Amino acid sequence: MAPTPSRDLQDAASPSVRAGQNNMTRPACPNLLACAFVAALAASLHTNANAESIARAQYEAPTQRYGHFALGHPHEYARLAVTTDAGRRLVFDLPDNEVFEDLTPRLVKLAAHEPTELLTIVSNRQTGARLVLFRLKGDHLVLGGESQAVGTPMRWLNPVGVVDLDGDGQAEIASVTTPHIGGTLKVYQRTEGQLVEVAALGGFSNHVYGSPELGLSAHQTLAGQTRLLVPDNSRRHLRIIEFSLGRLTETGRCSMPAPVTGAVTPLSGSKVSVGLATGRHEVVSNACLAHR
Repeated sequence: MAPTPSRDLQDAASPSVRAGQNNMTRPACPNLLACAFVAALAASLHTNANAESIARAQYEAPTQRYGHFALGHPHEYARLAVTTDAGRRLVFDLPDNEVFEDLTPRLVKLAAHEPTELLTIVSNRQTGARLVLFRLKGDHLVLGGESQAVGTPMRWLNPVGVVDLDGDGQAEIASVTTPHIGGTLKVYQRTEGQLVEVAALGGFSNHVYGSPELGLSAHQTLAGQTRLLVPDNSRRHLRIIEFSLGRLTETGRCSMPAPVTGAVTPLSGSKVSVGLATGRHEVVSNACLAHR
């Protein structure tokens, strides 16, 4: 069952969407979903929409209005800015009770035939963080899907990656919810315009509070299947996780000589470089499959 947008979203202050080339400003609307709907409706009349795609994106307008700063200062922003491959600039301003609590938007494709979208982390003053996808449609950035929020203010999540985990040609989105206080690894699939949670498994942490390093987890092909590499709650073990038949299962783990504090970077073959508090450490992921 697809998640229902929160009442906080419905009551949120109005964002604006602007096309920088023409400096056009759309009228304020009552909330994020309403604004996205209006933008999508207007964009459906735009005849040149199919020829253009997102080339670059960044956050702008640092703000203090939320004040959690899971990534340290200044990484809470009010605006998403996009440059298209045609050179146009588009922006999306969040309502006053929300921020992008994130380092940089992620350019992603959920399937080969689908357009490039942006995966972002939006935090709400009442409900905490959620995943939000944005896509380009005509002169506008419109909502491409969103997950349910954590449900508590000042609670955050950190994406692991966007990758086809079950081989069906459609990418899943993997993320760790509340990585600082007992994290849960969750897998989402887009269904009817929403990011729907399809599997979850507890006992993970892929972020150190206050650090701008978001890469403490990754995905890698091992034994012919894409696996997720995510530290456990103590960050002293790298857990290897498989998504199959709608379930997340641990298929192995590697002990680390010190806590994971830096990027987990897959190398050639099954090797992976792990950033520890004591420096870089290289492991062979296939060898970890024997240890559960």
